[in-house]
Amino acid sequence: MLFTARSAAVYGIDASIIDVEVDFSRFVSDKDTFSTVGLPDAAVRESRDRVRAAIRNSGFDLPSTKITINLAPADIRKEGSGFDLPMAVGILGAYGALELQDLKDFLLIGELGLDGTLRPVPGMLPVAVAARQRGIKNLVIPKANAREAAVVEGVSVYPVTTLLEVRDLLNQAGNGGIHVPAFHVEPTEVLNELQHFALDFADVRGQLTAKRALEVAAAGGHNILMIGPPGSGKTMLARRLPSILAPLTFDEALETTKIHSVAGVLDAEAGLVTQRPFRAPHHTISDAGLIGGGVIPRPGEVSLAHNGVLFLDELPEFPRNVLEVMRQPLEDRHVTIARASMSLTFPAAFMLAAAMNPCPCGYFNDKSRECHCTPPLIQRYVAKISGPLLDRIDIHIEVPAVQYKELRGAAATETSATIRGRVLAARERQRQRFAAVPANTSAKSVQEKIFSNAQMSTRQIRSFCELSPDAEKLLERAMLQQGLTARAHDRILKVARTIADLAAEPSITVPHIAEAIQYRTLDRSYWAS
Repeated sequence: MLFTARSAAVYGIDASIIDVEVDFSRFVSDKDTFSTVGLPDAAVRESRDRVRAAIRNSGFDLPSTKITINLAPADIRKEGSGFDLPMAVGILGAYGALELQDLKDFLLIGELGLDGTLRPVPGMLPVAVAARQRGIKNLVIPKANAREAAVVEGVSVYPVTTLLEVRDLLNQAGNGGIHVPAFHVEPTEVLNELQHFALDFADVRGQLTAKRALEVAAAGGHNILMIGPPGSGKTMLARRLPSILAPLTFDEALETTKIHSVAGVLDAEAGLVTQRPFRAPHHTISDAGLIGGGVIPRPGEVSLAHNGVLFLDELPEFPRNVLEVMRQPLEDRHVTIARASMSLTFPAAFMLAAAMNPCPCGYFNDKSRECHCTPPLIQRYVAKISGPLLDRIDIHIEVPAVQYKELRGAAATETSATIRGRVLAARERQRQRFAAVPANTSAKSVQEKIFSNAQMSTRQIRSFCELSPDAEKLLERAMLQQGLTARAHDRILKVARTIADLAAEPSITVPHIAEAIQYRTLDRSYWAS
């Protein structure tokens, strides 16, 4: 007898519907065979042992017979343990243990324990989206995945804990309708819950210049590099950056949650990512860990930081090949991973915040400590960061050691909420400016429309960054004296536009250009001083 159940497989941040076809032989034999076809990976092939044990330990007495399971379409590779539940349901349906014989309105996914309990699987949000797009009304999933799936409207989510509960649920559907209510959450309420940031800029003493640079970076979506001795507060400042960023919109939250769900790092209790991500990988990370990879590619740290902040502490300690693979996502705001069987694109629209010491010992140009590094040693240390990568970082700022009086001072400092108010006002000006700008239809990034100054193209820079004659002369002189590249020229104009937005001024004047140039003086001259 042939019985079909529906499930899904996740590729990238999207899911494809998979038909689980079960052929159950009615002829009892002394040989129990169970085969799975349709390009299953090792985890899917191993599921036959989990499924068989789960069915028998749930009280079903299946005779020894031949079972063949086909995962269609057969030309797409399947991986993961989420096919356990549809396989088990397909076997029960073929055996005649279900009242409902047509499961076209149900999508089932989940990992089975040997005792028949259901365990969560990653990627449930893309699965729910795919079910809605295909018109599948009901989603039967592990209870731990319920909040994540329920944020997708238009699909009834039924969380279950055991295979027997699934059997009872489907039997109810076959006998006139399901009596238990579907699980429901209000996604806008989840998103609009009070966001409390444990870290606040009010905790940071001194470092007014660095705080200002971070405010400019947050207002325009600019990448930032902080250079200073150990203990100057670079990491402390960076970890407070999310507290001054604009809140996530619902579309951004959904997009970010899909990535975290696929990667298996989503908080099951939350169900939805409500705050901008802050990712801080260790410098021992590989290029695949940073960008993503695998036989069926999974997102890396640059994608997990999508719509948030990627913080790289001790930047020169990262292997050079790891840093260089960031150049394309920094520019294009997406990353494409090609494999022999498929090519997948992940969004990677993140703010890069990086920190580094000025030399191996950390005390070059420090007035309180003597640096013992030789010039060749410093040059080798600095050369670990390539010029093209530095060009893609809009703001370079020096973070000196905090003086004792500043550290012990009782003067009140600005809170994150105060700074965030100015950032939001500047972002609103940018939103209005770019509202009429068409989306870049040639890009593969999920976030194609322009939302911040940092995303402006060369043509848009010329349209929105007109300079006064005096500002033009100042920029030309800086380009010649500091030997800045054409890309650095564009970065200066973008940052100057953001500074003008923070000041609520429509045009870019000399003070705005002067401050933007100040954020580029660390390119090379800093180490030559």
